[in-house]
Amino acid sequence: MKKRSNLFAAVATLTGTIIGAGILGLPYVFAKSGFLIGMINLVVLGVLILFLNLYLGEVILRTKGKHQLPGYAEKYLGKKGRFLMLISSLIFLYGALTAYVLGEGEVLSFILLGSKDFMIIFGLIFLALMSILIYSNLKTLEKGEAFGLMAVSLMILIIFFFFLPKINWGNFSFISSGFSSWFMPYGVILFSFLALSALPEMREELYKEEKKMKKAILIGSLIPAIFYIMFVIAVYGYAGINTPEIATEVLGRFPSLLAVFTMFTAFIAIGVALKELFIYDFRMKNDKAFFWTIFPVFIISMVLMVFNFANFVKILSLIGSLAGGLAGILVLLMAYKAKKNSERKPEYSIPLSWSIIFLLGIIFLTGIIYQFVF
Repeated sequence: MKKRSNLFAAVATLTGTIIGAGILGLPYVFAKSGFLIGMINLVVLGVLILFLNLYLGEVILRTKGKHQLPGYAEKYLGKKGRFLMLISSLIFLYGALTAYVLGEGEVLSFILLGSKDFMIIFGLIFLALMSILIYSNLKTLEKGEAFGLMAVSLMILIIFFFFLPKINWGNFSFISSGFSSWFMPYGVILFSFLALSALPEMREELYKEEKKMKKAILIGSLIPAIFYIMFVIAVYGYAGINTPEIATEVLGRFPSLLAVFTMFTAFIAIGVALKELFIYDFRMKNDKAFFWTIFPVFIISMVLMVFNFANFVKILSLIGSLAGGLAGILVLLMAYKAKKNSERKPEYSIPLSWSIIFLLGIIFLTGIIYQFVF
């Protein structure tokens, strides 16, 4: 039972980190590009991120000691690698937490009061509650993710089967005539699959059972992909081109509870990962690490909400393309170096060559350029 529970905890950590605010923006970008184009993006990027997770998992298993992403980057790519990974990590982690505060504030205001006018108040309440959980230890993380994962899974299944008979199948035939719109799903989908910060935590949960790391990564990466497809089919099939940025709002108040649970689960996982980055890689004590985890999120969220700069999908797309693209390139280089300078024999190994690094690197660079051009 204990071994099975450890595997479940590792899978829940990865799945719970992946399924966050990103799922709420997927139907909207599918509505802009067309279902077929969006699905091609989802499948290609899903496979790409799966391999990226496996490569990072191998790096972690080849390395002794506890680190977060910047620590691994410094070990294999030097101080410049550490700096770049730190920039990528902070962009993603702070950006994701900010997106969750904005999204949760809007959704809670919609569910409880039927209006988005009180998103600032509810966003701050959500941040305060999450701060209490982030301040505590790993047990809170595991319980929160297990509960959140079960709640999210159930809500997605309910939404899928409830709205399946209401689908207008003609919506799926739409394809955007604008070529630039075909790449619009890229950033949001990449954000939706990114969970590199969860992998060091998975190794802790699989202590002395590292042989299960590959299996946990495969399962933890596949489950979100299946749920994403089900959710997009249900929401986009029902709403079509009228799908809003936070997709559940078009379904009503009760389905919007999905947004509450997804962002709750992901906020805990990413918040703890950010705090541990400060603890392990910056040698900060718990209180100081907690401050630098929560305070910047509070400031950024307030500025965006008060001055109405918040654009949910745009934030997700920008974070996914910039942070995900940079982190992806660095992980590939780390994996290549780790194979030549391994500190321990890993429990699995994935083939990697310069041609693979070049091909995947071009994809990541193209996504970054797209954000600035379009």
